[in-house]
Amino acid sequence: MSRCCVHASAHQSSPPLALLAAHNKKHLLLEKPAALDVGELDQILHACQSNGVQFMTGSMWLHHPRTAKLKDFISDSKLFGRINYIHSSSTLPGTKEFLENNIRVKPDLDALGALGDLGWYCIEAILWAKDYQLPTIVTALPDVTKNSAGVILSFTASIQWESLDQTVANIHCSFLSHTSMDLSISASNGTVRCNDYIIPYAENCSSFEFTSGAKFAELHIGWSVVPEEVRVVSQLPQEALMVQELSRLAEGIREFGYPPDKKWPQISRNTQLVLDAVKKSIDLGYEPVTVLF
Repeated sequence: MSRCCVHASAHQSSPPLALLAAHNKKHLLLEKPAALDVGELDQILHACQSNGVQFMTGSMWLHHPRTAKLKDFISDSKLFGRINYIHSSSTLPGTKEFLENNIRVKPDLDALGALGDLGWYCIEAILWAKDYQLPTIVTALPDVTKNSAGVILSFTASIQWESLDQTVANIHCSFLSHTSMDLSISASNGTVRCNDYIIPYAENCSSFEFTSGAKFAELHIGWSVVPEEVRVVSQLPQEALMVQELSRLAEGIREFGYPPDKKWPQISRNTQLVLDAVKKSIDLGYEPVTVLF
């Protein structure tokens, strides 16, 4: 990791330090939100590409083996079917100290607030479920709470893909509610639910629930099947797996002349595009916003 740079400070300092690191041939693991908007992110991604270094955002949950197992289930067209609806939420109960002094509620440090911090995970999760296919329309709901400085503390948004796709997603993020990290995906033949998708309840073992082919029992007094718990063991914490993946990619670039993996920058860019659309919808008074590619 000697040629890697991990940046996890307030957003205000992120872009200049990220650009400096890229220009000095350092691979980047950047705290989310990666940028205030996609224009700012594109500058960082261009610098990484031009200097042949790897870019990655610090979304540790994507590196957990449970995430790969979840993807296997929802990719099974017979068992799971076509995705219709996705719900993703991330909330935490901000203390008085947090709501007054944390960098996430300061407009000059992390101006996007709950949208940039918790919303990054939720947007990323719904895109992950759709193989990172961008939606077409994003609409913030009029339940947004901001602090006196105008930083978002809580919000909800509806996300739609093109009409032929028929997938709708809903995300909710808040610094004002009890801790939750829920992901639920419903399809034509099955449903998966995970209540700790960002940070597992336990470091070495995690799970999710899967139901397929469920119907009501006779006289509607129960269900024909009960959810199956799928347990996944992890030998390393997801944070270590994330750093391990960055190190592997960096070694490939250094030792074998491989190009940087385009997967991780594209995931971050698509996430930023949807995040920008949510922000724009809020700024426009909760009007629907078209996601610009």
